[in-house]
Amino acid sequence: MSKWIKVCELDNIYPSTGVCALVDGKQVAIFRPSEENKVYAINNMDPFARSNVLSRGVICEHQQQLWVASPLKKQRFNLIDGSCLENSEVSVETYQARITDGQVEIHL
Repeated sequence: MSKWIKVCELDNIYPSTGVCALVDGKQVAIFRPSEENKVYAINNMDPFARSNVLSRGVICEHQQQLWVASPLKKQRFNLIDGSCLENSEVSVETYQARITDGQVEIHL
């Protein structure tokens, strides 16, 4: 059975930033790249540094795709598929994210 889990209000995430939420026992990094009502969710664990820090990363654009750069070792991870720009053998898990009635919801 699939279910969407309410995490926070959209207004709690400033545009161009990310936050971390504990969702069903997993640390999830949730990003709001702009003023638009769109959010992305990936696993918060930086696979290179082995630290839960990706929610503190910098959102960037490369070849018209959105990425987050790790605050520690600066590798970039795609917000759509979790792939790593610098090393194609490494990726992070992605999760479905949506906004319903002003609430951010995550589907694991």
